[in-house]
Amino acid sequence: MKGVELYARVRYSVRIEGLSERAAARRFGLDPRTVNKMMKFSVPPGYVRKKPPVKPKLDAFISVIDRILRGDKSQPRKQQHTAKRIFERLRDEYGFTGGITIVKDYVAGFRQRTQEMFVPLVHPPGHAQADFGEAIGIIGGVERKIHFFAFDFPHSDACFVVGYPAETTEAFCDGHVRAFAFCGGVPQSILYDNTKIAVARILGDGKRQRTRVFTELQSHYLFEDRFGRPGKGNDKGKVEGLVGYARRNFLVPIPVFESFEALNAHLLECCRRRMADRLRGHDETIGERLERDLAALQMPLPAPYDACEKVATSVSSLSLVRYRLNDYSVPTIYGHREVLVRGYVHEVVISCGAEVIARHPRSYDREDFVFDPLHYLALIEQKINALDQAAPLAGWHLPDEFATLRRLLEARMGKPGKREFVQILRLMEVFRADEVAAAVRDAIARGAIGFDAVKHLVLCRIERRPPRLDMTAYPYLPKAHVAMTLAKTYLGLLTGATS
Repeated sequence: MKGVELYARVRYSVRIEGLSERAAARRFGLDPRTVNKMMKFSVPPGYVRKKPPVKPKLDAFISVIDRILRGDKSQPRKQQHTAKRIFERLRDEYGFTGGITIVKDYVAGFRQRTQEMFVPLVHPPGHAQADFGEAIGIIGGVERKIHFFAFDFPHSDACFVVGYPAETTEAFCDGHVRAFAFCGGVPQSILYDNTKIAVARILGDGKRQRTRVFTELQSHYLFEDRFGRPGKGNDKGKVEGLVGYARRNFLVPIPVFESFEALNAHLLECCRRRMADRLRGHDETIGERLERDLAALQMPLPAPYDACEKVATSVSSLSLVRYRLNDYSVPTIYGHREVLVRGYVHEVVISCGAEVIARHPRSYDREDFVFDPLHYLALIEQKINALDQAAPLAGWHLPDEFATLRRLLEARMGKPGKREFVQILRLMEVFRADEVAAAVRDAIARGAIGFDAVKHLVLCRIERRPPRLDMTAYPYLPKAHVAMTLAKTYLGLLTGATS
């Protein structure tokens, strides 16, 4: 191939010196056709193929390769054909006799030709995008997956990120409530992917059938929803970029916190610090551009939405209510009745009618049992033989004074002492556990062992009055006399046993 310097000399001789193309060919020892081409191009144009190369072994199989590659577009990314796998199928299923190299070259060219192109977008203020991301963290000493809700303003690149134990309906709603409180208003519209939390079904014409919870959230805050194409994350590229940015910058190194509250305080501070950043192509900081977003929000902010999932169900014969594969206890008087479960991020609230009958910390395990021992004491008082085998009481850690009280009651009364002990435990249905425990200690110290004595001491403690526990005035209150054990007495017992 002729160099650029030769092109320049030949073109100079013809255009400036006035030589003819044939004379220039003789001067430089070139073919006249080469000189003619030099007059058309200022630099060597390279080899220009007039027609595509012939592939006699591959041409008959191109339609098969194209069909395989197009079918891959609807398959999971990690289960799509490689060029090697396509070659093996052509060889084994279609009798292809060529080599793997021409197959690899064609597949590479096909994928390059079919890569999607994108249009640069401009984002007006007052609109947002939302999505969930995942990361690994250590919460409360346990390594677990963190699901974080990312909320992005594309116009200003301002963000809000909050972490949750799971990507659930209540986390989705709670994330919106926190994001709206963070910016002090509601965006005009929010762009989502087609998450099942928001979209119950995509209809044939592309319209979305919203879930009930998402419809309630939208009705409460009155924002417009928008959805990207299924499987096209680039439709909401800003929040997709925020998910990756938050994972690399807010959650590296692996975060270690005692609770999700502490983690979210860290994420909130990271979002606030980012306000001072000035991104490429912008003269203003994120915080300065955010002012235009805030000016376009819907103001004022309404009262917070009750961010929970509501499930109607019934109480089992074991006084348990099942929610998200876990069982939560309620008082036994509500057995077999219809109840409403409200699942929050960190709490489960159970109501019967207008009355809240139980509150439990939320469990994210599977097939877990969450008991409140107080829910079963009334039933155990009736079925006293179940006291030592009752599962709700198995993990109930009470002060040592309660064990001492039970021992004294059973020593004096036998089986009825168990029932009276349960009656004392039931005082915690009305009074605080520390108040009942203090009354039990006081009763043991005074030698007044019984339900009436403990209840009297609890009331005196609450009413801040001295107890009037005169055993002569209250003869029905049993008094315990605990004498010191003497070796002489023990020997006497042994002598009596042998006589």
